[in-house]
Amino acid sequence: MRKILFIAFAIVLTLAIGTGCRGVMVSNAVGDTLQMKYAERIKIVECDGYSVVTLADPWNVGKTLHAYLLVPSDGKTISDDSLKALHPGATIVHTPLRKALIATSVHCALTEELGATDALGGVCDLQYINLPWVKEGVKNGRIRDCGSAMSPTIETIIDLAPDAIFLSPFQNSGGYGRVSELNIPIIETADYMETSPLGRAEWMRFYGMLFGKEQQADSLFSEVDRTYKDLKELSVKKSESKDKKTILMDKLTGSVWYVPGGKSTIGQMISDANINYAWSKDESSGSLSLPFEAVLEAAMDADIWAFRYNSSHDITLRELLTEKAGYNQFRAFREGNVYGCNTFNSTFYEDTPFHPERLLRDFICIAHPEMNLGEPKYFIKAPF
Repeated sequence: MRKILFIAFAIVLTLAIGTGCRGVMVSNAVGDTLQMKYAERIKIVECDGYSVVTLADPWNVGKTLHAYLLVPSDGKTISDDSLKALHPGATIVHTPLRKALIATSVHCALTEELGATDALGGVCDLQYINLPWVKEGVKNGRIRDCGSAMSPTIETIIDLAPDAIFLSPFQNSGGYGRVSELNIPIIETADYMETSPLGRAEWMRFYGMLFGKEQQADSLFSEVDRTYKDLKELSVKKSESKDKKTILMDKLTGSVWYVPGGKSTIGQMISDANINYAWSKDESSGSLSLPFEAVLEAAMDADIWAFRYNSSHDITLRELLTEKAGYNQFRAFREGNVYGCNTFNSTFYEDTPFHPERLLRDFICIAHPEMNLGEPKYFIKAPF
């Protein structure tokens, strides 16, 4: 028995050495590791004939969320069966993707920037996608509407037969239901759980690999990185000023006020824009759910109030008071320094995750108008 086990181990080891990734475990893949500058939850190892991509589980330290083996369809040098033996449990994805179902508007927008719009075969939550070319594609039948991301239309997905399905993972979500049974690779878009604005943006390099647009993605990210750092450097020059402004983010949703945590990408952008923030020392990378009274106590003297909302019309200060009369207790409201981003007609959610430099610029424009960067792109001053 021991001899049989030894022979089996030797066979697997020989296969591993022969294919360039010496190791049966994905985490032990041997090859050229693609150096990530900021992203902390993704690892890419380029092996002989394929790449190993490992996504860290953002909710369980030390655990893997998902592992992928990206195998070029052209010039394939290793069989899927051999890869499965080398990396059990990993999902094989043949690249470049020819037809993808993407359930998030931000990743739809990225395909356009990468020059891969022809590969977008289907979408979910169409009503939340502010991209005219996507809506037109659905209208003329080139792009399929697959319903809600939370409960997609399985029959439409089967008919579409995509090469991969892009879905956002959530903590304790219980998986992807019937979609998981379709034997179609699920790309878990966990970039939103990254620990920095540029870290999330850097995931475009992974998505570029999926669509065969590595060079375009690398070039785009380099430009985002350079612009962001230039803007941050500009804002740092204001650090010696004694009139550093304070900002309050978002507004009540029902009885709860969700404010960005201090370690969230928004929280870090506020810091990079050289703006004070009441929750800057908070260690949360997500949002904090707080009652109105707690927010009022912490940020009643904030100089600026900026929030996101979704409405068929632009909100006014008078309308805000009809939502919550207590808003007039905030200094920013009384002085008219209130800025709203209407995501109904704005591409805020499509743009800013992979272009944090654009949102950073907005914060700088609002808090440091003396820098003469022009008007903000997403946030506009709310009229009375």
